[in-house]
Amino acid sequence: MRLPRPTLLVSLLLAGLLSLTSATADDSELLQAVHGFLHEQASAMGDELVIELHPPSARLPTCEAPEPFLTRAGEVPLGRVSVGVRCGQDGRQVRYLQAVIGVIGEYPVLSEPLSAGQTVRREHLVMQSGNLADLPNRALLEVEEVVGQVATRALNPGQPLLEHQFRSLPLVERNQRVTIEARGRGFRIAREGQALEPGALGDRIRVRLDNREVMTAEVVDKGVLVVDF
Repeated sequence: MRLPRPTLLVSLLLAGLLSLTSATADDSELLQAVHGFLHEQASAMGDELVIELHPPSARLPTCEAPEPFLTRAGEVPLGRVSVGVRCGQDGRQVRYLQAVIGVIGEYPVLSEPLSAGQTVRREHLVMQSGNLADLPNRALLEVEEVVGQVATRALNPGQPLLEHQFRSLPLVERNQRVTIEARGRGFRIAREGQALEPGALGDRIRVRLDNREVMTAEVVDKGVLVVDF
């Protein structure tokens, strides 16, 4: 379940008891720019953010027209992150700040014990609130990532759920007779064929039609695949 974009309660904590009100005007502009950037990057992840900034320890010239960026492009800004800031109109001057981002949000946990090999159903899950930055790596944050998965080991209720604790349930087995639906605007045609490989929900696998033609189709249900046109 993807969390809605809520109204955020944001807390800004600055190392060394530095605050925006007591910092110099130059520091304030830089810190406000970085804070606003991190707020924007992380705001979709939960209903409360806690952003702690550690400004550069050395006294540096004024950073004009600050443009913050994440030093690791594409990373989720959660936990300890490094933020770069390009200064000046040409952006040639770059300085770096450290930040710690906490996101108070919800994540799914089991409401009852689950046995190895058991398939997760929606009623097995409840949402729990906490700091997402404290969760282990590869923790699952959405209900849809868990429902329909098979537990690879016995699991206890109330614990964060991790990717390696689950595997996808195959909906198509190798050599199984399957239905292949061709869908397009205004038409829908169904033909039969043979799966050349196994597949779980959303997998794209090769299938052979009865005329020996081989194509790739997406698994959408048990024994059903779709080709879109």
